[in-house]
Amino acid sequence: MNQPIHKDLAKGKWFKLSLAEQLGNIGSEVSRAERQENKNPVLFQKAADRALELFDLTLSDKRWLGRLREIGRAREVFCDAVLGGKEYGTRLKDLQKYFDQFAIFANKSF
Repeated sequence: MNQPIHKDLAKGKWFKLSLAEQLGNIGSEVSRAERQENKNPVLFQKAADRALELFDLTLSDKRWLGRLREIGRAREVFCDAVLGGKEYGTRLKDLQKYFDQFAIFANKSF
């Protein structure tokens, strides 16, 4: 991607969020993609692109150096789901359960 989709986040706002907040936000895009899967290919692809950008921002956050394997694996499994789950049998609906836990934790932290 040449131009960031989330311009404000890419400029630094993303790096002020906790890991739970970051992953919860990724989960929001996963949820949007899941709702559009098999309904609207354009909106599905846009949500997938936004999720991938947020994954990449999270992976570039130096605070999570010890968590890169987990975050990278979550990105890999998300890609599998977007591409039909051929490698791991992943479905976006199943991933939503994983990401919801981060959103719940982030909301309780406030």
